[in-house]
Amino acid sequence: MALMHVDFFSDVLGMCTQMDVIYPENTRGQIGMEGVRGDAAIKTLYLLHGMSDDHTIWQRRTSIERYAAEKGLCVVMPTTHLGWYTDMYIGYDYFTYITKELPEICRGFFPNLSPRREDTYAAGLSMGGYGALKCGLRAGDTFSRVASLSGGVDAAGICEALPRDDGLWFDIFGPRDKVRGSFNDLFQAAVDMKDSPNRPDVFMWCGTEDFLYQSNVAMRDHLRKL
Repeated sequence: MALMHVDFFSDVLGMCTQMDVIYPENTRGQIGMEGVRGDAAIKTLYLLHGMSDDHTIWQRRTSIERYAAEKGLCVVMPTTHLGWYTDMYIGYDYFTYITKELPEICRGFFPNLSPRREDTYAAGLSMGGYGALKCGLRAGDTFSRVASLSGGVDAAGICEALPRDDGLWFDIFGPRDKVRGSFNDLFQAAVDMKDSPNRPDVFMWCGTEDFLYQSNVAMRDHLRKL
């Protein structure tokens, strides 16, 4: 496996940004790693970070490279700052960047990446769990499988709990009484996706002692009902 630190320019964001990429190599002699063989198209996982993290956190706190090696999987870990994988009310278009521009950029840099929906996945932690689930429910033509790990899945609930409209949350989602039922509401996104042929496979995980547990249970039950 190769680990690459990539600095590049995003037209959608209008600035330089970063991503780390774990990329399978066609190797035979690396101890403990099984290299890919031939020119088969490589599946891609877009792995999204949480609020207090950045694109380096997965290598620093997990064995993601070892896990990916067993699957012959390319893992793309972008930084998105505190944008909540959303086209912000005031700020940057992070959702468009993640779901449209970034896959195109990666496939240009790494031509062996499969362009097929069936080979393109998203997963994330906390804020990134929201982002991954949003990728599946709002961009199902790109992502076929998504995983939310301790995801902040109830954006409307978070905003409605605020005492007033100001600061970061307003910049991201806009007026707090307008989030429920909007494009950024994953409960509404699931309803909108219900009859689509591009419904994603969804995996959700959250610890029972996590403060996000009840909202994750509510989302799980909502998805199952649909």
